[in-house]
Amino acid sequence: MSKRLPAEPVRWLNPDEERAWRAFRRMVIAVQTGTARDLASAGLSEPDYEVLSTLSERPDHTSTLHEQAAKMGWSRSRLSRHATRMEARGLLERAPDPADGRGCLLVLTEQGLDTLKSAAPAHVASVRHHFVDRLTSEDLAALEELARKLETPG
Repeated sequence: MSKRLPAEPVRWLNPDEERAWRAFRRMVIAVQTGTARDLASAGLSEPDYEVLSTLSERPDHTSTLHEQAAKMGWSRSRLSRHATRMEARGLLERAPDPADGRGCLLVLTEQGLDTLKSAAPAHVASVRHHFVDRLTSEDLAALEELARKLETPG
């Protein structure tokens, strides 16, 4: 049985809000579709790249499953299943987390690091093509400001 809050009147979007929302969704989909397609040609998915790049920036190329899942906005079980597939491809390894007996560490392998180094130039070119080079420096600054306003849950 779910608990529902008392019904409040729906605050429908006005035409300006509706246009802005739909424009935002189209923008996100267009950029993600382009960069995902380009990463796929390197044999990686966007989540693969996110995990590899995050681990490459961490001390000892290691992160807890919990920290990585939180960074990606995923549940631990979803990331665990994805990590299993990445582990089978030799991109990462799991190790016991000495600080959490039930948790595990994700460790970037040499093959994972080599794969990332190989894919990174094409990924950066893709991000430039589908995003950065289409915007002015003022656009980028405004977008960064908007992103800051939206990053924390309301």
